Amino acid sequence: MGESHARCFIAEGAKVVLTDLSEEAGQALADELGGNALFLRHDVTSANSWAEVVAKAESAFGPLTVLVNNAGILGPVANTLALNEADYLKVCDVNQHSVFLGMRAVLPSMLKAGIGSIVNISSIAGMAANYGFPNLAYVASKFAVRGMTKATAIEYGPKKIRVNSVHPGFIQTPMMVEATDESGGDALGLIPLGRIADPKEVSNLVLFLASDESSYITGSEHLVDAGMLAQ
Repeated sequence: MGESHARCFIAEGAKVVLTDLSEEAGQALADELGGNALFLRHDVTSANSWAEVVAKAESAFGPLTVLVNNAGILGPVANTLALNEADYLKVCDVNQHSVFLGMRAVLPSMLKAGIGSIVNISSIAGMAANYGFPNLAYVASKFAVRGMTKATAIEYGPKKIRVNSVHPGFIQTPMMVEATDESGGDALGLIPLGRIADPKEVSNLVLFLASDESSYITGSEHLVDAGMLAQ
C-alpha cells in the first residue's frame, strides 16, 4: 500500500518522502517517481531513525505537512496461548509504537508549518476483533492506533493539525497474500462486494484525508472494507 500511496500523492503534485528497510526496492521506486520523490532507509521502530528521516525530509522539501503511518506486520497466525512474548512485542512495536514515534517526530514540523494532516493506517481488526486472525497482538495494535489517533486529534486540533485513521479490509498486497492466498481464498465469502481491493482504492481515501478537501474531518476512523463490518 505504501507504494500505491506514493504514486497517488506524486500524481497530485506532492513532494513525497518514502521510507522502508528495503533499500533497493525503495530507491528504485523513488527513481521512477522522479525529482519530487526521496527515498530514505528507515526503521520505524527507532526514534533516532525517525529523527534522521524528519531532518533529511525538511532539508529536502521544507516543513512536513502530511504524515502517513503505513508500516505494519501480521506476525504469526496463532491463538493467545500459542503466541509468544517476543512475537507479541514485535507486532506491537511495528504496528503501534511506530505510530507514536512517527507522530511525535513529525508534529514539531507541522507546528512550524501551521498546518498538518496525519493519516494512520489501522485495519478492520482495529474495529472488530476476529478470533485467531491473525493473533491478539495484531488486533491489540490496530485498536491502539485508532485510540491514539483520536487522542492526538483532540490534542492538536487547535493547532490546525488533523489526525484520522484508515481501516482497510482485504487489500491485494503481499501481506494479504501471506495471510490468505493469492486470490483471497475463503475471505471472498465474507465480502459483500465479492472481491479483494486494489491498493489504490485505499490510497484515494488516504489522499483525500491528507488534503484540504477533508478540512473538517479529524479524529475519525474510515473503513475501506467493502461492507465486511456492515454484517
